[in-house]
Amino acid sequence: MLATQTLHEAGQRLWLDNITRQMLDEGRLEHYIRDLSVTGLTSNPTIFDQAIRRGDAYDASILAERSRGRLGEELFFRVALEDLSRAAALFLPIHQRTRGLDGWVSLEVSPLLAFQSMPTLDQVISLHEQAGLPNLFIKIPGTRPGLRAIEEAIFAGVPINVTLLFSSEQYLAAADAYLKGLERRLEAGLSPEVPSVASLFVSRWDKAVEGQVPESLRNRLGIAVGERTYRTYRELCESARVCRLVSEGARIQRLLWASTSSKDPTAPDTLYVEALAAPDTINTMPEKTLLAFADHGRVGSLLTNEEWESDEVLEEFKLAGVELDGLAEQLQREGADSFSKSWHDLLACIDAKSEALKEDHPVP
Repeated sequence: MLATQTLHEAGQRLWLDNITRQMLDEGRLEHYIRDLSVTGLTSNPTIFDQAIRRGDAYDASILAERSRGRLGEELFFRVALEDLSRAAALFLPIHQRTRGLDGWVSLEVSPLLAFQSMPTLDQVISLHEQAGLPNLFIKIPGTRPGLRAIEEAIFAGVPINVTLLFSSEQYLAAADAYLKGLERRLEAGLSPEVPSVASLFVSRWDKAVEGQVPESLRNRLGIAVGERTYRTYRELCESARVCRLVSEGARIQRLLWASTSSKDPTAPDTLYVEALAAPDTINTMPEKTLLAFADHGRVGSLLTNEEWESDEVLEEFKLAGVELDGLAEQLQREGADSFSKSWHDLLACIDAKSEALKEDHPVP
């Protein structure tokens, strides 16, 4: 049995952190669903930037949208939704079979709105209505301004993937925004069944402290933060507040591991996947990491509520001079900045392609 299937049967869902039109056209995504136990998919501006600038797979769509007068962000979202609609259709049987627990795809709002609550909310609602897909998460960064947008989006009934979370504290703030949205729905006589996931980024922690801590702590920070956050997640799931909402028909906001590829070339390429095997969670991984795990990954002990090493490890990092709260805030800002750069690069690429295609295909 492949490690991907073993992990799936242990209760963790595997999602692919990638999408390209070539992957869809060649049937690779279907293969991953059928043979590697992939049950969902995430995307972000960097993924689409890389996909669109490589080759001509998107040229026809860009030209068609340009001919309809669409430019910039509007054009991009139309093109992105073409891919995500195809992927969503492949995952729809899983979504239906699990009654909405699984089988999701994700689209991120403009990262330029990461620190603007109401513009984020407006775009979230617009994209949700435009897509018209039952299994689409809209991704909102878990920044402080993003928390208000998350609460309002949940209250509006839009399924949300909270992204760019880096600590248990940031996770709890995002979870609180989600729960507030559900509680407001109940007060308004609305169904609290609005799904959500909370995405904790893992490997960027170790990249951030590379060369700054003793060798004995190398590649241990991301896993320790993940373990602590999983404990916080389990405690919240068992809280009276969540139990009350679940009794009213709400879904638990599941914890999702993101940024699970090894950034250190000397580390095992399945390091974070194996270390963060945990029931009732999701691991979204790049294509390369998925294939590596399927090929030679191992599923050992699962994270449990009984045994924790994270507190001791995190204390060692503090003694080594790592200020964890400050670094979490820094990583969130850097993540938002990175996606903003990719966004600008993406729109510049689309504009350049659009102009070139216009010249090659003039309107009669």
